[in-house]
Amino acid sequence: MNVPDPVARSRALPAPGTTAPAEAAPALVAVGHGSRDPRARATLTRLLDRVRELRPGLDVRLAHIELNTPLLDDTLARVAADGREAVLVPLLLAPGHHVTHDLPAAVAATPALRARVAEPLGAHPLLVEALAGRLAEAGWAPEDGSSAATGVVLASAGSRDPRSGAEIRRIAALLGERLGGVPVVPAYASAATPTVAEAVRALTARGRHRVAIASCFTAPGLFATRAAAHAPWIAADPLGAHPALARLVLHRYDRARTSRTTTPARELAAI
Repeated sequence: MNVPDPVARSRALPAPGTTAPAEAAPALVAVGHGSRDPRARATLTRLLDRVRELRPGLDVRLAHIELNTPLLDDTLARVAADGREAVLVPLLLAPGHHVTHDLPAAVAATPALRARVAEPLGAHPLLVEALAGRLAEAGWAPEDGSSAATGVVLASAGSRDPRSGAEIRRIAALLGERLGGVPVVPAYASAATPTVAEAVRALTARGRHRVAIASCFTAPGLFATRAAAHAPWIAADPLGAHPALARLVLHRYDRARTSRTTTPARELAAI
């Protein structure tokens, strides 16, 4: 009798955008922060609809850390009750307390569930594609990348975790390269500096009077709205249901699902 080679099976796993065998795949639990802005939940729902279109048959579920339903604990309890495994994909841009503590703790509180926590969306070409696409929709033209008058502020939520700031700086550097070398200054809505207003002033002091705001948020909310209000020129919409972001969600899911080095969420919760 032939015994299937598990290594060969892992090499044969489908790439993002292709159909996975639903009977073998853990549920993809996409975890947003939550917002009082009613547009936020609707936006994430549209994003996950795109994910389902890319991976027909995959069990894709939405969860929130706070403020919106379904809450993460409730979603994980339902996955466990269904007898499924799960991969939690944070719809967050960088490492921080939510990724390293809240998500693993929620898994640890659901002992019947086998689950892993994927990396946050982070500094990836697909994220940069989505950021550049939103800027183009707002009015950014290819020639703006070579203009001595233009600059970009990459606005994000902010965190006291130094790993978060380092990741946002990497995203800013990649976006600057994508836009043709224009300076991209990271800025934060809370917990870190510079603020968006400070970053705009810094670029203006360098003679960059046409400053665009790139919205490094997955969905509309208070922080994204405040950041856009500081735009001297154009402000991009949050990433939302951009096709590249949907592909990135699947990439993070696949990486966590197949990686031999990913730490299970229950072990992370004990660190």
